[in-house]
Amino acid sequence: MSGFKRSVVSYAMPLAALVMAVAVRAGGLSADEGSLSARILVGALSSAIMFTTIFVVLDHAESVARRVGEPYGTLVLTFAVTAIEVSIIVSMMLHGENNPTLARESVFSTVMIASTGVVGTCLALGGWRHRKQAIVRQGTSAYLAVLIALTIMTLILPTYTQATGPGTFSAAQLGFVSVLSVLLYASFVFAQTVRHREDFVEGQARGVALRTAPHESVFAGALLLLIGLIGIVMLAEQVAASVENTLVAYQVTQADSIVGALIAGLVLMPEAISAVRASLNNELQRGLNVAMGSACATIGLTIPAVAAASLLTGRGLTLGLPATDTVLLILALFICNVSFSTERTTFLTGAVHIVVFLTYLFLIFVP
Repeated sequence: MSGFKRSVVSYAMPLAALVMAVAVRAGGLSADEGSLSARILVGALSSAIMFTTIFVVLDHAESVARRVGEPYGTLVLTFAVTAIEVSIIVSMMLHGENNPTLARESVFSTVMIASTGVVGTCLALGGWRHRKQAIVRQGTSAYLAVLIALTIMTLILPTYTQATGPGTFSAAQLGFVSVLSVLLYASFVFAQTVRHREDFVEGQARGVALRTAPHESVFAGALLLLIGLIGIVMLAEQVAASVENTLVAYQVTQADSIVGALIAGLVLMPEAISAVRASLNNELQRGLNVAMGSACATIGLTIPAVAAASLLTGRGLTLGLPATDTVLLILALFICNVSFSTERTTFLTGAVHIVVFLTYLFLIFVP
């Protein structure tokens, strides 16, 4: 019965999200208009449906991923997460007053959560259960090289450019860096799926049983995934407006940092569960592919998308990190480099990542 209920939810929620989004648009409902009770009801209902649908959509993405195999499956998960994150960030950028640092905080949070929180949990729990776990060093090194290049170019370099104020790019610089980011990520995807596919596939992962329900085809999973993504993207504007209005009403400090972390945590949570589950099943490389792939895609695709929205709408965009966040980012990348320098990981390796992750969380609220 529980399996039946889960199947019903997995089919119903993507459709419910799309129907709710269309109803909100058709009814002219807005987080800024109408009675307070109506706005609260619509905002709460939209948030609940979107939150649930995100989990269902990423479950469909994982089902499709399992059927198409690695490393293509990781890309399905990665693109689904990135599409959700971009839609939420852009919706919040375009709502209300200009908040130029929101995209930066969300991207920074995604990188920190993925490279320290998710990776650390995978290494720690996997190491605790299996003592030592093997990784494909060439693949993880490729992930890390791309991640380092993208983070330095987009989150640190803007602080030192001279064409505009600190932390910002000029229009020409923003366009140039965005194009380079897309090209670098596209080159990485080509290497991952075609040229050097074997560097990203763990041998024993090929024999793992599929989690996908036997009656669900790749086409059905992909269709539900697409419907759910469209619904989430359309609901994101309503939810984003409600969250921003709440923070303004309560005069919350560090609002962009908190919202950025919430966005990143929300969209990464189902993917993080997938990565940890893979690690516990002694598929550590697949778990790392999911975690590091999210970080690379977030910068390689989210930054250009947000940059395009900024250039088209004239909204300001501040990408350069403050000094504290810069130190944390460099520390996270350095620890990843050390952790992936060998072909074996242990519980202690994961503990180091988790310590950095907890430091990042603490400094959000006590900067």
